[in-house]
Amino acid sequence: METNEKVSATLNDLLKINNDRVEGYEKAADQTKDRDLEMLFQDMAGESRKIASSLTDEIEKLGEEAELESTTASGKIYRVWMDVKATFTGKDSEAILNACDYGEDAAQSAYKTALEDDHLQGGLRQMIEEQKAILSSSHNLIKEKRDELKVV
Repeated sequence: METNEKVSATLNDLLKINNDRVEGYEKAADQTKDRDLEMLFQDMAGESRKIASSLTDEIEKLGEEAELESTTASGKIYRVWMDVKATFTGKDSEAILNACDYGEDAAQSAYKTALEDDHLQGGLRQMIEEQKAILSSSHNLIKEKRDELKVV
């Protein structure tokens, strides 16, 4: 596999996890009864839309095709799991946040794997590191919101 194809494959994996994240947060926004959480989830979906757009641009610069509609198998499991949890919990905010935390763990793992790829160079590596940091901040916010609910 040529270098551009390898880099493209890595970027497409990140694109997929961001597609999962958009769908997961849209579902979370629909399921929550908490207006503040709904807004937070919508913001996080928007965050991944922007990241997905950047990834798409980079894939196309490589002369490769972006997998715009694809999601990961684990992401599909994540969304199904969120549906099941909501059914049992009556759309409880803590359960929804726990599901989001699970999804954020998957995103961090995907970015960690991508950064282990020796084919990512210079500005592209920096972009991936910056995206990982953005998603890490969001992950921390999800944990913080969940922990606040436990205290109340």
